[in-house]
Amino acid sequence: MTLRTTLRAALFGATALALTATGALADMLEDIKAAGKITTATEMHYAPFDMLENGEYAGFNKELFDEVAKELGVTAEYQDLPWASILPGLEVSKFDFVNAPVTITPERMERYAFTLPISDATVALVQRKGGDLTKPEDIKGKTVGIQKGTAQEKQLEAYSDTLGGFTIRGYGSPDEAYADLAAGRLDAVAGSAPNLAYLAKTRPDVFETIAALATFATVFVWLMILLAQVAMRKQMTPEEQAALKFAVPFWPYGQYFAI
Repeated sequence: MTLRTTLRAALFGATALALTATGALADMLEDIKAAGKITTATEMHYAPFDMLENGEYAGFNKELFDEVAKELGVTAEYQDLPWASILPGLEVSKFDFVNAPVTITPERMERYAFTLPISDATVALVQRKGGDLTKPEDIKGKTVGIQKGTAQEKQLEAYSDTLGGFTIRGYGSPDEAYADLAAGRLDAVAGSAPNLAYLAKTRPDVFETIAALATFATVFVWLMILLAQVAMRKQMTPEEQAALKFAVPFWPYGQYFAI
């Protein structure tokens, strides 16, 4: 049995368990099955998790969530949205689920139920091939790009304060930052280690990674539901709240690339 098969098998069982563990979630599952579909949202410009290949949605998250939908007996429908609109969209029930890679923060923990980790999300750096940066501290006094509105942006700002300062330039998407880096308008781009490792692996003639900012080690998860929405359907006990978490195994990005 391959690692991919093992992960899918664990995900199937955990999905069914989590969605039927409480009366509130059972009601939501009934709604999804009645509709015959589960609607999710992500940003399809976040390789290797979510990306477009010849105009079609592809990537690690799609492969896994397609299997989740099969297990539930419904069709998965995917919306491609800018990151800045995804969490607000969940707030007003524009879709059922967020299958974008999401970093856990204290603020988000107050509002959402998460899956268990699906990947490493430690902040790392990438530079142009042959650049002179050898360690994270070398970005002091440099210009670093980052996607706006992300947890990684806040972590980069905190690192700037600790290091003594560098210029942070925000972008609407990672692809925009990569383009400016390739054009020489940035010294580095900060992002999650799996994304930058994939970028350097697929474009080795243009980019190379730098060591991760180990101070900000974290993980990616999926967002399942607004906790407030569950509470509206049924007053939940602490045990029921704990049951909201999917038992999704940890999938290190290095193993993903090796498969």
